[in-house]
Amino acid sequence: MPEKSPWSCVLWDVDGTIIDASEGILRRLTTTLEHFGRPAPTRAELVHWIGPPMFESFQAQAGMDPELAATAVSWYRELGAAEGFTAGAKVFDGMADLIHELSDAGVPQATASSKPERQVRILMEHFALEPCFATLVGATPDERTLSRKADIVAEALRRLDAAGIDTSRPVLVGDRHHDVEGGAEHGLPVIFVRWGFSWPHESEGAAAVADDVSALRSLLLPPAR
Repeated sequence: MPEKSPWSCVLWDVDGTIIDASEGILRRLTTTLEHFGRPAPTRAELVHWIGPPMFESFQAQAGMDPELAATAVSWYRELGAAEGFTAGAKVFDGMADLIHELSDAGVPQATASSKPERQVRILMEHFALEPCFATLVGATPDERTLSRKADIVAEALRRLDAAGIDTSRPVLVGDRHHDVEGGAEHGLPVIFVRWGFSWPHESEGAAAVADDVSALRSLLLPPAR
């Protein structure tokens, strides 16, 4: 059996950390951007899109003003709702087992995702992971009211506190610089995973880096001695 985790609770990014939703994201982005007269991204360019809130990405990557970006987000989300938010999505190998192990070890878990909260819930329920989480936290539907990673982390901690969960030694697990920066605003150490969509330099400032799920497991659940 594993020893007690060094962390009192674990916060998870979702896209690129737990879930690989790149197939559906690329398909919906292509349709949306072509509708608005913008070039479709290549798969290699998804690194610019997966992680930040879509409202920001439509501005930064497609040159849209805030009003048009908000319209594009709505269009993009309608496509996702029509085809089903789980279409083409899969859990990264080994991640479901690790989340269940943490749950079985009594380590409280929460999501802290820039993906809309409704989609986070649908995905976690679809992959039978929802019971492992004390709370599922994501962005608001408009991705503007609550979308910054730091604000989402704060909301996750608030909900855990409200549930009487110890948040004295939290850790955030993510795959983008937004996770590192969002955790830093609250003094949270971040474990950076390299199997998502990121550039090598994005891990700068992380407390630790995990190249695979086995390495991540050793950081979250040290083996018994």
